[in-house]
Amino acid sequence: MRVAFTALMLLCGTSALAQTAAAPAPAAPEAPAKLVSISEDLPSKTASGLTFTAPKGWSMRTAPGIVELIAPEGDFRMAIVEVGAAADAKAAAAAAWARFAPAEARPAKLVTMRAARNGWDERQAVDYEVSPNEKRAMQAIAFRKGTAWTVGIIAGSEATAEKRGAALNLVASSLRPAGYTRESFAGHAARPMDAARIAELRTFLEQSMQALGIPGAAFALTDRSRTFHAEGLGVRELGKPTKVDPDSTFMIASNTKGMATLLLAKLVDEGKLRWDQPVTDVYPAFKLGSSETTSKVLIRHLVCACTGLPRKDFEWIFNTSAKTPASDTFVQLAATQPTSGFGEVFQYNNLMASAAGYVGGHIVHPELELGAAFDRAMEEKVFGPIGMRNTTFDFDRATAGNWARPHSDDMNSKPTPIVEAGMAFNRAIAPFRPAGGAWSTANDLIKYVRFELNEGKTDDGRQWVSPKNLLERRVANVPVGEDIVYGMGLQTNSYWGVPVVHHGGSMGGYKSDIVIVPGANLGAVILTNSDNGQALLRPFMRRLLELVYDGKPEAVGDVAAAAARIKAEVAKERERLTVPPDPKVIAALAPAYVSPELGRLALTRTADGATLTLAGSPMAIGTRANDDGTTSLVVIDPTFLGFPLVVANEGGKRRLIARDGQHEYVFEGE
Repeated sequence: MRVAFTALMLLCGTSALAQTAAAPAPAAPEAPAKLVSISEDLPSKTASGLTFTAPKGWSMRTAPGIVELIAPEGDFRMAIVEVGAAADAKAAAAAAWARFAPAEARPAKLVTMRAARNGWDERQAVDYEVSPNEKRAMQAIAFRKGTAWTVGIIAGSEATAEKRGAALNLVASSLRPAGYTRESFAGHAARPMDAARIAELRTFLEQSMQALGIPGAAFALTDRSRTFHAEGLGVRELGKPTKVDPDSTFMIASNTKGMATLLLAKLVDEGKLRWDQPVTDVYPAFKLGSSETTSKVLIRHLVCACTGLPRKDFEWIFNTSAKTPASDTFVQLAATQPTSGFGEVFQYNNLMASAAGYVGGHIVHPELELGAAFDRAMEEKVFGPIGMRNTTFDFDRATAGNWARPHSDDMNSKPTPIVEAGMAFNRAIAPFRPAGGAWSTANDLIKYVRFELNEGKTDDGRQWVSPKNLLERRVANVPVGEDIVYGMGLQTNSYWGVPVVHHGGSMGGYKSDIVIVPGANLGAVILTNSDNGQALLRPFMRRLLELVYDGKPEAVGDVAAAAARIKAEVAKERERLTVPPDPKVIAALAPAYVSPELGRLALTRTADGATLTLAGSPMAIGTRANDDGTTSLVVIDPTFLGFPLVVANEGGKRRLIARDGQHEYVFEGE
């Protein structure tokens, strides 16, 4: 199912994949050439002239019509297979598997369109049924140019697929037909966002909201001197008439991260920190699972996504509440092991971002509890000076008046207001709020964007943060994809030839983005009150650039393809669900389950099925019979829609198993 819960784990938006042991890799192509190690990202060509970039650290070999890329772990492979003529994408994918790894081939489960881009006339994603206990990633993307098809295949360990996501993005985004030159806005004069262009942007947003089922949104635009447009669209809550306006409050989630690193930049200006200072110098309690990694972490690395620590969100999602002390960030970090080399790959970790904010707050107010110190430091050093009067970490204050209620789709793709379960999840970020706990408005957030655009100057002309230290947060720490790098809580995307500084935010029913285009003297924010807002963020950025640089009209097609894909994925997975749940499965379950890391799950049998208490709230469940003979309990409440727990009853012991990208959690039946 299109798991809304999966997107939530990201706070800024990549997919979560399950952990795996060393799954069997696909068979090598016939008569492979010598394996070549790639020491740096390598612009490459296939025999027919298709271009792509092979990622650093991987290995590559070729056979006629096939390029194979092998991850450093050895348990995950990508292949580019030039199929030639085929009846359609499904047939092309089948032909590619037959040539590359026939023993691994499976029937296609779902074929969904992606908008034609990068010189291709058609792109289709082909998904396959994979049982949870396989712990395996498997997909094909079919590209057509004229009558010839090229198919990209991924297969192997899901844990490696998550860890190496930036490399996958690099190869997929750089694959182009022979002779194609991608669009670039470099050297183009920026057009003003006048009334006509603003009207086009508004129309795009309104049509996209309708296509994606987004009830409400707010957006704002700024130049270097003022907010020249701010507007609300749609409603604050489905079924109620109150409109969103530019002062409606939304959760901004991971857009908090850039503000937390702005606090650090101010402290560097004040001489209280150095970017290259070991974190343990200023906060001796800081510790990671590996002492070697701990010793390497400098202040600049706290929000760099480059330390080798993987995502580890389940513990705060399931086993914390708003009353959990802020110090739990450091307790959890001390038990988190790196899964890749320092600086080797992009691995997003919310606990590290949380630590960054708390270290900064502690330096400003060492006499206060960590959470209180951070809140006060942010008000004194960031929100107050920038003029962000309606930005807060106080959940009750944020939801007391003019606020946009979050929404998510149910299992029938119907947008639904998020109530108890989703709001409990959103409250649970409070102990880790430097990573994603702020609430703001379009009118407030655009002030922060303007501060970034003006390189540290407030609206009254004061140089509050030096350009040197503000811009240090944009220096590349690790690549995310083709011409996209991650700094400190900010990404810089140069894919279209002009640098665009941005960051997304994702919590339950809230998706947001900030966009800064220095070369056009332009900044923008978009806030949405729907999980489907995730599919609008990148197209919003693209549409803005299209209007400013007279680019190809691609954003509309991106939204249309995403809307169709979301509905198709949910409908396909709905076919596999039994709702109400299979009574035999429910009858065999324990009344409660306990995990030492994630806490307690309570099962309640009801007249029409059962609920599981997850993250402090009861949620309705269905059951799913997997192809390998196992059964999963699947959450069908909107916010956690599709979240699976594998039933593992064996030897008289009753267990449920949950997995995130690189961890497995076992719940023992009471």
